[in-house]
Amino acid sequence: MLLNKRAVALLAYLMLGAGSLLAQEKKTELSVEKIMRDPRWMGTSPGNIFWSEDGRKIYFSWNPDGNKGDSLYSASADGRNIRKVSPQERRSLPSPNGAYNRAETKKVYEQHGDIYLYDIKAGKPQQITNTVERESSPSFSHSEQKVVYIKDGNLYAWHMASGQTVQLTDFRKGKKAAEEGKNAQREWLKAQQLALLQTVRDREAEKEAQERQEKKDKPPRPKEIFIEEQEVSSINLSPDERFISYQLVTSPKNAKVAIVPNYVTSSGYTEDINTRTKVGDAQATSAFYIYDTQRDTAFAVSMKDVACIYEQPAYIAEKAAKAGAAKEPTGSKAKKPAMRATVIYGPYWSGNGKQAVVVARSEDNKDRWILKLDPATGKLSLLDRQRDEAWINGPGIGYGPGDIGWMPDNGHIWFQSEESGYSHVYTLNVNSGKKKALTSGKFEVSELRMSDDKKHWYFTANKTHPGERHFYRMPLQGGEMVQLTTLPGAQEVTLSPDEKTLAVLSSTSNTPWELFVMDNKRSAKPKQVTHSLTEEFKSYDWREPEVVTFKAQDGTAVYARVYRPENPESKGPAVVFVHGAGYLQNAHKWWSSYFREYMFHNFLADQGYTVLDIDYRGSAGYGRDVRTGIYRFMGGKDLSDHIDGAKFLVEQYDVDPARIGIYGGSYGGFITLMAMFTEPGVFAAGAALRSVTDWAHYNHGYSSNILNTPYTDSTAYAKSSPIYYAEGLKGALLICHGMVDTNVHFQDVVRLTQRLIELGKENWELAVYPVESHGFTEPSSWTDEYKRIFKLFEENLKKAPKDRS
Repeated sequence: MLLNKRAVALLAYLMLGAGSLLAQEKKTELSVEKIMRDPRWMGTSPGNIFWSEDGRKIYFSWNPDGNKGDSLYSASADGRNIRKVSPQERRSLPSPNGAYNRAETKKVYEQHGDIYLYDIKAGKPQQITNTVERESSPSFSHSEQKVVYIKDGNLYAWHMASGQTVQLTDFRKGKKAAEEGKNAQREWLKAQQLALLQTVRDREAEKEAQERQEKKDKPPRPKEIFIEEQEVSSINLSPDERFISYQLVTSPKNAKVAIVPNYVTSSGYTEDINTRTKVGDAQATSAFYIYDTQRDTAFAVSMKDVACIYEQPAYIAEKAAKAGAAKEPTGSKAKKPAMRATVIYGPYWSGNGKQAVVVARSEDNKDRWILKLDPATGKLSLLDRQRDEAWINGPGIGYGPGDIGWMPDNGHIWFQSEESGYSHVYTLNVNSGKKKALTSGKFEVSELRMSDDKKHWYFTANKTHPGERHFYRMPLQGGEMVQLTTLPGAQEVTLSPDEKTLAVLSSTSNTPWELFVMDNKRSAKPKQVTHSLTEEFKSYDWREPEVVTFKAQDGTAVYARVYRPENPESKGPAVVFVHGAGYLQNAHKWWSSYFREYMFHNFLADQGYTVLDIDYRGSAGYGRDVRTGIYRFMGGKDLSDHIDGAKFLVEQYDVDPARIGIYGGSYGGFITLMAMFTEPGVFAAGAALRSVTDWAHYNHGYSSNILNTPYTDSTAYAKSSPIYYAEGLKGALLICHGMVDTNVHFQDVVRLTQRLIELGKENWELAVYPVESHGFTEPSSWTDEYKRIFKLFEENLKKAPKDRS
């Protein structure tokens, strides 16, 4: 049949349209080069949310224009009228940080090193100081007639009515002049002169009388407190203005600081970067003091009368028992154990200013005490003790003003504790010692705050699922937890000044953070304010990984995320990802901080790999037992969780056990090394990025919590460090490390490299990145690293190797 020209044209048009639709439906292809570009290609999510003091605007950092730096934007309280804030308006804004008076009509804050007083109703700031030196940490006195602040390490008070400034402390470096000039021989000669000569005695008496009169005539000054080698910190004025508490921090002598050489510099010379000490080296110590202005004296506060301060950690006792400590001779007096070193924080005063508590932490971080303080005597009375033979941590369990406070009755305090195995909210009567749990269950509470009217709590919790975070309201004495947010994933909430509106940052596992606003009501509908994603990012159908659980060897439920190919191959390849540590969760339902890895996992799934992302033992979000599951043995349960994960892939996802790889950075690199060195046959290939290879060379704050110190628990360090197991390497290993890594030093991987060379190992390679620290910043470095990782998997997992040795 012959078609006329019009019919041919119509057919061609329809075919062209169908082809266009097919092209639109075709999924955008990912590549390593594409996903490892500057993240601005994705769009920039809003952040740093704060409200204007009158509650009419929400301010947030945003970058929809793709500028080099984030820009400040604002929206009206209902989410409308989004606009970029002008430089003039930005400079006129008060700092979002600061302190309010009780009525919240005034605010004091530091900005550019000066102190300002802001009248919220008038919307006007008043500059209190204007000096070259920095003034900081402003707050209102209890009477709210003064603003107190720190300058040059001393406490000052600015009187709001008169504008007069008064210095409240006089900390001075060095020794008192009279003490510096003392000399035994000279003192003897002076005494001889006074004893022999009447004229000398008369003149000396006249001089002393004159000095006494001059002292009486002078205006009152704070006591001179001479500080030789310490630094003063945490200066705090009591509500009645009689007591000033402070800490004296002593830096360790002869502590050796590790140096990281920087080879690629603008000068053309290698430049040294001073970084940190290594675990077990001498650390700073702290002493807590009170200056009693009424008695004009300063004294130290000690925990010597708190009985449990002498209880040593269990591992020390175990070590002594194993060493067969010699028994004391019959009839000899028992030797009193040494008092453990502590740091005291606070004090935290009741609302009426009549009572105070402090929080103390043992320097080994196995005890946290809450104690009642008598400031006149320095006496401490124990109110609560949280003991953990591993280490104290968990959401809301800290030592600052946001971690403990007073109830409105001025007779109870509130705080959080892992006493039940999960971080929950407690109140305690400071007179009777009676404690009450306000929340309970197998979930964690975080970001706790009291409402302005003192009738409710607001907090975030993962009650609905360990991988979800919602915002709740609860009556002050406990009761129903009202879930206010309903969007899937996680919510980070900033309350408006009148607490009627929530500014919510929300995300899901496949959608980055966006800003929403909603009423502070149950089931209120959130309104989306920002739309940040680029069309290019939205053109790919990003997977929402399935959150699953599997049973570990000891019966513990382990949470993980799974990425699957659209048409998975029977007995196909798989990759296990190990997130970094610190105290982190990644098998959740919100946008990951590992967003590059998330995109890489989508890319791997497109290439036919099944990817498993595990929240192993030591991860956040699952309570105390999971958090401390790595105590004294990193590379123990955290590694076996990954071995069990590999088995789970084989049994549940039809993965070939001979075609599984593993990779991760930092702690994830450490686990990768332990897997490749100690679990032969489980993983055919592994990529270890910026890895700790020997925990004895890492920092003190992190390592000593988990493994104690090398000289008190050397077995834990040897058991937990990959460098001791390098002879067990099986399969193909890729090691990547930045040469100017100031966290996990390049020295770590250099020492491991020498060990592998001496062992004659050949199935490994090292890629170094001369300009990168721990977290890479250059897209070219990210691209090179992940192309190498993909190549490693392609060469070793696409076909099962016959011989892994």
